Amino acid sequence: MYVPKESQPKQGGGAAKARDGEKGGKRKIVAQNKKARHDYAIVDTYEAGLVLTGTEVKSLREGRTSLTDGFVQIDRGEAWLHNAHIPEYHQGSWTNHSARRKRKLLLHREEIDKLESKAQETGHTIVPLALYFRDGRAKAEIALARGKKEYDKRQTLREKQDRRESDRAIAAAKRKQRGV
Repeated sequence: MYVPKESQPKQGGGAAKARDGEKGGKRKIVAQNKKARHDYAIVDTYEAGLVLTGTEVKSLREGRTSLTDGFVQIDRGEAWLHNAHIPEYHQGSWTNHSARRKRKLLLHREEIDKLESKAQETGHTIVPLALYFRDGRAKAEIALARGKKEYDKRQTLREKQDRRESDRAIAAAKRKQRGV
């Protein structure tokens, strides 16, 4: 029996989902800022596009970048990523970029206004968490964060260690049960 192509079910992965209007798709992480998750309590996260030059994109695709000193600042209604280190492209010529230049972030107006008002509160800042490619476009995951005190950092490490020990104990008990 012949079934027209339009009525056949769609097959495929993330590209089909993205075409259907769902957000998602495959994420290829280039860099993460693990220090930010240690030093700050994350309040809210946002996904922002990045305005980059050609050599910056090529350097990002090589995976040689660092976000450890990076921060986001809102200036005249625009969000800017400062101190993110994207090294020069080794095959670039006079068109190469400077490694620590400020880069514009693409966000909706409501998101920028919300971030600006929250960042002006005492103890809040905006930090980059990750750089990645989604569907071929460079994206930055940024977060509104509140600084942790030293005892908060120790408490977080203690909770993480306790969780790890309990997971080990459960795994050992399961192994012992299977062995008997």
